[in-house]
Amino acid sequence: MDENKKIAVIGVSDNCEKFGYKIFTDLCKAGFDVCAVGVRGGTVEGKTVYKCLKDLPSKPDLIITVVPPVGTDKFVDEAIELGIKEVWMQPGSKSAEAVEKAKNAGMKVTEHGCFMVAHGIW
Repeated sequence: MDENKKIAVIGVSDNCEKFGYKIFTDLCKAGFDVCAVGVRGGTVEGKTVYKCLKDLPSKPDLIITVVPPVGTDKFVDEAIELGIKEVWMQPGSKSAEAVEKAKNAGMKVTEHGCFMVAHGIW
């Protein structure tokens, strides 16, 4: 994985027990260029959590979804609209509809496995 890619983690929470929090904070600690998206907004570890991809200060190269499948559908639609080229659906986040839409839009889709494990962070 190119560590210069800008990553948006979808489903970031301020609850340190949730995977959205863990993935976001661990990617930050590992030195990745990462931003947080969560429907409630707010802050996590002093960083802004944006409510949608459109609110981000710059377009990410990759989104990682850590939300229920219905949320993945919504964020894949938004990613397609913004021209984002890659999506990684964490276990439990995969939506068959979102996979099909993303692939049809020419996005690189990873729908199985944990991003953190696959990239040697966990």
